[in-house]
Amino acid sequence: MSKIKIKLAEALLRRKELQQKVLVLSSFKREAFFEIRVNRIKVSDGIDEVTANVPKLTASQLTHEFDWHARQLRMLDAQIQQANWTCELEIDPSVVGDYVTPKE
Repeated sequence: MSKIKIKLAEALLRRKELQQKVLVLSSFKREAFFEIRVNRIKVSDGIDEVTANVPKLTASQLTHEFDWHARQLRMLDAQIQQANWTCELEIDPSVVGDYVTPKE
């Protein structure tokens, strides 16, 4: 697979997007999406009314999507962390210093 170059700012935005997607996918309650409930009501002799709620997604579909997004997030985060340890910034020394109460 060929690699592309993106700016760190783009990577940070994509990480936030992937984190949100993983959060949404992980918050799904399996019972709400995958439980199959059946009601059988006797209408008259020999005739039953059956109502079933069938899930729109399979567990494997949701799991696959979650796993894909989580993997992309881990790979991107590793690259961001690598840049974090290899990139140096020029800043004012006061940014990393302790707070000093102003003299009156």
